[in-house]
Amino acid sequence: MRVFITGAAGFIGRALCERFAADRHEVVGCDLQADPARGIVFGDVASAGSWQEHARGCELVIHTAAVVSFRLERPEEVWRANVLGTANALEAASRGSARRFVHFSSVTVFGFDFPDGVDERHPVANTYAPYPDTKIAAEQVVMQAQLEGRIDATILRPGDVYGPRARAWALLPAQLIRDRRFVLPGGGRGIFSPVYIDNLLDAVVAAAAAEEARGQVFTISDGIGVPNREFFAPYAELVGRRLLTLPTPLALGSAALIQRAARLAPGDNDINPASVRYLLRKGTYSNAKARRVLGWEPRVGVEEGLERTIEWLRGEGFGSP
Repeated sequence: MRVFITGAAGFIGRALCERFAADRHEVVGCDLQADPARGIVFGDVASAGSWQEHARGCELVIHTAAVVSFRLERPEEVWRANVLGTANALEAASRGSARRFVHFSSVTVFGFDFPDGVDERHPVANTYAPYPDTKIAAEQVVMQAQLEGRIDATILRPGDVYGPRARAWALLPAQLIRDRRFVLPGGGRGIFSPVYIDNLLDAVVAAAAAEEARGQVFTISDGIGVPNREFFAPYAELVGRRLLTLPTPLALGSAALIQRAARLAPGDNDINPASVRYLLRKGTYSNAKARRVLGWEPRVGVEEGLERTIEWLRGEGFGSP
């Protein structure tokens, strides 16, 4: 099979390229960072362009490219990447005669306050933060294409993806904890919903192949919730630091002040009340539908996943003296 992956140089995109290549498929893709040796051309999904022709003849298109950030600034830029970019990726898949389009959404579409064990039947909820809200809009774009018969599509909503080479939930926390700049709100009692990268890859492979997955939405999580202070404890131990926490009101107030100050300086800023509320989640995400329909099971438990991640971080130079 010939597979086209958007965001092919990113953490998840690169892992998907390696997985499908290992399964002896021909893999090509696009990214803001071209890599001709790996069949990756330059392509900004927010704009139609020659990158779309690179998907011609690909039976499967996997769309991972997105702005993944809780920043509140430049919402139009996030909309162009996440919503218009999805429409452009769908157009590339349709013109290229793809048989299946797998779209990466996010569990953030459930909002920050939801029932424990929430599943796909629960309504999505606006957060008024650009990233979660554009993921809701992008799902609508995908389902519209499915309903119009333009392509068979499957939507995946991954939880908190971690593992070796992960920036958001491995490299960045280790750096910030080491530098004493990582602070957990609410005493670290908020719930982290991990999905180890290999478990996610298994789910993508299963979803891309299953006829029953057409037109369906699946939450992909390891099916457990871990208090933040427990999940990030091995990172703190690795770098020889103590995890810092703040009471919820103080964390929200501090984040608002940081956000206000960041508006005076160029660059991106993920510290704001929305990112704090994400770390204060109390519920977990059910993976029952994915297990039932796809026959998928998370093979790597959180203890093993963290061990692998910590070992990789050691190789990257992290570790206490």
